[in-house]
Amino acid sequence: MKTIRLILGDQLNTNHSWFTQTDNDVVYLMAEMKQEAEYVTHHIQKLLAFFSAMRRFSKHLEELGHCVHYLHISDPNNPHDLEVIVKDTISTYKAERFEYQLPDEYRLDRQLNDIAGKLKIETRVADTEHFYTERNELETFFKGKKQLLMESFYRMMRKKHEILLTANGSPEGGKWNYDKSNRKTWDGEPPLFPMPDFKHDMKGLVKEIEDSGIKSLGSFDPDRFNWPLDRKQALQQLEYFINKVLPYFGDYQDAMHTQSSFLFHSCLSFPLNAKIISPKEVVNTVVQAYYNAPDVIHISQAEGFIRQILGWREYMRGIYWLEMPAYGKKNFFKNKNALPEFFWTGKTKMNCLRHCIDGSLKNAYAHHIQRLMVTGNFALLNQTDPGEVDNWYLGIYIDAVEWVEITNTRGMSQYADGGLLATKPYISSANYINKMSNYCKSCSYDPKKRTGKNACPFNALYWNFLDDKREQLKNNRRMGMMYHLLDKIDRKELIEMKERSKEIMEAPDQF
Repeated sequence: MKTIRLILGDQLNTNHSWFTQTDNDVVYLMAEMKQEAEYVTHHIQKLLAFFSAMRRFSKHLEELGHCVHYLHISDPNNPHDLEVIVKDTISTYKAERFEYQLPDEYRLDRQLNDIAGKLKIETRVADTEHFYTERNELETFFKGKKQLLMESFYRMMRKKHEILLTANGSPEGGKWNYDKSNRKTWDGEPPLFPMPDFKHDMKGLVKEIEDSGIKSLGSFDPDRFNWPLDRKQALQQLEYFINKVLPYFGDYQDAMHTQSSFLFHSCLSFPLNAKIISPKEVVNTVVQAYYNAPDVIHISQAEGFIRQILGWREYMRGIYWLEMPAYGKKNFFKNKNALPEFFWTGKTKMNCLRHCIDGSLKNAYAHHIQRLMVTGNFALLNQTDPGEVDNWYLGIYIDAVEWVEITNTRGMSQYADGGLLATKPYISSANYINKMSNYCKSCSYDPKKRTGKNACPFNALYWNFLDDKREQLKNNRRMGMMYHLLDKIDRKELIEMKERSKEIMEAPDQF
C-alpha cells in the first residue's frame, strides 16, 4: 500500500521507529513553507537553522535508502500551504494511506486533524517518540490537586524514570533540588571555553529566503552562526557540554555578563526542540558523567541541568496541552501597552536590556535568566500586552516553538495566566539584575536610585507595578513582604516613582 508520511520541521528524529527499515511503498514528505515561515516574523537564523536542519535530515533519510519528496522554499511548484501540499503529494504518488506524527503545536495539530478528516484514504497518527511524557500525563498527575506545582511533578519524574536516585529511592546528595546552589555570579573565572565550530555555509539558503520575500528580523553573520544542525553535530555539542561546561553549569546558570550571552549553557535547545537529539539521551549522558566523575561534576551541577530537561521542559509541554487554546488569550493583569521599539533594535540606554536584546538580535539566543529577568521583567513592568510579548519571543529565538515558548512567556514571564504556572510574578527592581550581572556597572542609570533622571527605570516601574496591581495580587502570600515594603515607602516618593513610570510607559524608547 503506497503511503505518504509527513515529517514536520521540528520532527527530525532519526531514531524514530518509522525509519527502522526501508519500504519502497513509503514516501516521506517534507516541505519548507511560507505558512510556517510567516505566521510570526522569525529571526533569520531561526529560518536558516530549521530549513538547513530539514535538508540535512532529508539527505540522511535518502542515504539510508528511504524515498523522500522534498519541497524547498524556492521551488516554483511549492504551494506553501500544508493542506494543498498533502493532497498534491497523495495524488502524485496515488497513495492509499496518509500518516503523520503528532504535532507539538496546537495550531498544526488542529490543521492536520482537519486535513486528515477531509481525505478519502486511510489515515494514521504516530507519536514523535521524543518526550518522557504523554500529552495528558501532567493533567493525570495533577487531577484533584489545587496547584500545578512543577516541583512535585519533577520529583515524580525523577522517581518514575529513576534519575539520580540512591538504591533506597532517595535523591542523590540528599536533596531533590539544588536551586539555591545555582545562583553564583561570574566575574571572568572560571574561563569560558570556545564552542565547537561547525562551519556552516548558508550563503545559498540566505539568498533563497530573501528571494522568497520572507520577512525576518535580526542579523546573520556566518562567523557567529554555530548551531548544531544534525545529529552528529548535536552529539558533538553534547560532548562539549559534558566535558567543558557541565562542571560549572549549575553554579552559573543564572549569571549574566557582558562578555558572553552563552556563558556555561549547553546550547542544546535548538537540536532538542527540533528533535535532532532526545531529552532521554541528554539526561542519561549527564547522569553517567556525574557518576563517572562526582568530584568533577558536583550533584548541584548535574541536578540543576536535569531539572531543566526532565522537569521544566516536560512540565511546560504538559501545561501547554492542558490549557490550549485558551492559554494563548490569557491576560490576568489586562495589560495593553505596546512592546517598545527597542525590542526590535536594541537601542536603549538601559545597559541590561541593550545587551540582552543586542545579543538576541545577533545570536537568536539569550539564556533563561536574560529572557525572564531582563527582557521579560521589563515587558511585564511596562504592562505590555502579552500577545505582543509572545510574538517577539516566538520569533526572535532559534529554539522557540510554541509549546515551550508560550508557557514560559505568557505563564512564567508575564504571569498572564494568573498563577496557574508560577506561584508569583517574576518581577524585580534593578537590585536583582545588579546582583546577578555586571550590566549595571557601565550603565547610564544608577541601580540604587528610585527617583531622579539617572535612577534606573526598573526601580520606579517595579514599585509602580506593585501599586497598580495590588488588587490582583493582594491575596498572594508570596507577595506579602513586598507589599509590606511598598506600604513603608514615603507617599511623596511613591508619587514621584509613579509619575516617572508613566513617563517611561508612554515613551519607553526615550529611556
